[in-house]
Amino acid sequence: MGDILSDRDLDTIFRQARSYNRWQETPVSPVQIQALYDLLRMGPTSANCSPARFVFVSSPEAREKLAGCVSSTNAIKVRQAPVTAIIGYDTEFYDKIPQLFPHNPGARDWFAHNAEVAYVTALRNSSLQGAYLMIAARALGLDCGPMSGFDHAKVDAAFFAGTTVKSNFICALGHGSTEELYERSPRLSFNDACAIV
Repeated sequence: MGDILSDRDLDTIFRQARSYNRWQETPVSPVQIQALYDLLRMGPTSANCSPARFVFVSSPEAREKLAGCVSSTNAIKVRQAPVTAIIGYDTEFYDKIPQLFPHNPGARDWFAHNAEVAYVTALRNSSLQGAYLMIAARALGLDCGPMSGFDHAKVDAAFFAGTTVKSNFICALGHGSTEELYERSPRLSFNDACAIV
């Protein structure tokens, strides 16, 4: 059994963490981005398929390009945040299965010959990896602002052209500002959301 995190750690990752809408000017360095990936990549995915692909949008030019692909309410977030991660998924992720799942390299065929299974697996597991990104970011002292209000086709054309990668969602990263930070929304209680059977 692993060690239990402290209440302070749990507050940082979950209880006191917020989704930010505005950002301070404090930069996020390439070293921080690398450390973030090195943590999130350790999160489990089915058959270790690891379909997520990440583009960390940080230059002014790239931020402006991404801002042109998102809703008007999200454009200011993309322009302000020092980094916005595009969490995508490789539609042909299964070609990496022999490398990632070496004890059963034939597992590639579970996905390669069934487009529906491949799509569901890629979407589900890249979503998991996006959640790991947010947990890792918070653990490393960064704030997050996940977003889904954007034009997938535009993002794919702008950032994944010529590849087999499609966008899932985006997430601003940096140090959040209390500007436009609303009261925490309610969450469902255990009894509303859970059953033990």
